[in-house]
Amino acid sequence: MTAPTHGIHTLAIDVGGSGLKATVLDEAGAMLCDRVRVATPTGAAPIAFVAHLVALVRDLPPYERIGVGFPGMVRDGVVHTAPNLGHAGWAGFDLAAALQQALGRPARVANDADVQGLAVVRGDGLEMAVTLGTGFGTGLYEHGRLCPHLEISHQPFRKGETYDQQLGDAARRRVGARKWQRRVLRAIANLRELVHFDRLYLGGGNARRVRVELPADVEVVDNRAGLLGAVRLFH
Repeated sequence: MTAPTHGIHTLAIDVGGSGLKATVLDEAGAMLCDRVRVATPTGAAPIAFVAHLVALVRDLPPYERIGVGFPGMVRDGVVHTAPNLGHAGWAGFDLAAALQQALGRPARVANDADVQGLAVVRGDGLEMAVTLGTGFGTGLYEHGRLCPHLEISHQPFRKGETYDQQLGDAARRRVGARKWQRRVLRAIANLRELVHFDRLYLGGGNARRVRVELPADVEVVDNRAGLLGAVRLFH
């Protein structure tokens, strides 16, 4: 597919613990090309990581701005934590500025769960997004507006371990599908008590592995939302 010549186009980048994904979106958030993907260079220094992103998007259609979902705490484009990327240099790294300099377009960066939720929330009441992937992520929205990010993933969950440690992909592989899914249901119950959400959306690469019956106010969403929400970062 080729992007049309009118409208403002957004380069959407989803930084995952296992894969880097990118596409270009129109103003409505529709994909204008097939997404591209490479393995995440875990352990790479931030500047080398940015070089991987630049190479990934080199052949994509033109765009006027950049929206990024990143697996960690981000404020004003600056990374504060990146627990699954394996390099201490991320703390304090201005990823938005680095991408803007490398690609010559304004960039906005937010937590990846926050971005995923922006693509699916309905704007009604208090909504929550949870991503199940390499780690465990959350986003919170009031009447469609993104609330300040909370790193719930690194809070105690059970048996002295965090949500990330108990619900990430390594834990799923270690304990098996049945036990892991029971943990997902317990996490949902905990989050309900914590924020009293009106609706919760389960996304991320492992959401498709949740095959138990979910409460009526919880639904599984397409993992492409991690890219599609990038347009909403500019609203």
